Amino acid sequence: MAAASLSPGRRAWLRFKRNRLGYWSLVLFCAMVVASLFAEVLSNDRPLIVRYEGQTYFPIVHEYPETVFGGDFQTATDYLDPFIREQITKGDNWAVYAPNPYGSQTINYFAEKPNPSGPSAANWFGTDDRGRDLLAQLIYGFRVSVLFALALTAIGVVLGIVTGAIQGFFGGKTDLAFQRFIEIWGAMPELYLLIIFSAVFAPSVGLLLILLSLFGWMGLSDYVRAEFLRNRQLDYVRAARAMGLSSAQIIWRHILPNSLTPVVTFLPFRMSAAILALTSLDFLGLGVPPGTPSLGELLSQGKNSIDAWWISLSTFGVLVLTLLLLTFMGDALRDALDPRKADR
Repeated sequence: MAAASLSPGRRAWLRFKRNRLGYWSLVLFCAMVVASLFAEVLSNDRPLIVRYEGQTYFPIVHEYPETVFGGDFQTATDYLDPFIREQITKGDNWAVYAPNPYGSQTINYFAEKPNPSGPSAANWFGTDDRGRDLLAQLIYGFRVSVLFALALTAIGVVLGIVTGAIQGFFGGKTDLAFQRFIEIWGAMPELYLLIIFSAVFAPSVGLLLILLSLFGWMGLSDYVRAEFLRNRQLDYVRAARAMGLSSAQIIWRHILPNSLTPVVTFLPFRMSAAILALTSLDFLGLGVPPGTPSLGELLSQGKNSIDAWWISLSTFGVLVLTLLLLTFMGDALRDALDPRKADR
């Protein structure tokens, strides 16, 4: 009786939790995403707080010239400079640094080894060919990849649901016209368009998001269309029509909630595809603007610097871990929403 009183969503969540691999993958993935959102606190070349000569400074949110801390120039303070470090830590002065004292674009000009250098006490994961800390690159690059994947997935889901709902609900000539349009649009060479636009316009995350969104909705649209074609013939939809509800009300209140199973099931897999797409384009030099932390650009460095094994190994490890977590989540979500397994 207790199980019968639960809502369908609650029962699906309990089935999802019973899949320990999928559940803990979700927990770990969410922890990684939340940690990456606070990347400036975890990895930054600026101290979080500085107490110097009785004054409190917050370099993480405000830039100070080095003359504030006993330097000679009005330029921005380099907190990796041994002289500045000595100034802000001697006597009663103190500073609180991030666990990894390097930012995404920090170059340690005081490094003891040439770049790229292997893992050390100063750079836990080593440095890349420009002298940037690899751990900082991975943290910031992971954040860029995940946020891009979330945005691309959200746009693709909205467009896929809208187009699929229109095709499946109205059918007939509307469905036929949309299908012919999808066939023509899907035949366009996406990679060639990306190459052309990257040559005409300055590369940016926004432009890349728009271009990939133009093609990313078609796969999901087919599943939503099939669900609407099936559900629109059921008795509860006919009853809603008989009650005088409009088409928009029937779609929003009745058919759409019962057609979201493929949408929810494919969300982790769509995110995996988006992360791989961004990584591949960055590897080819067609992705984010130069200087933006990127996992694909790190893989390209690893290809060009075979001896610097730590670059390829660490970047590949982050990608494999991320895609495995999303795959385990997708499998668990698919099993939780499968009515046949729910009956068993």
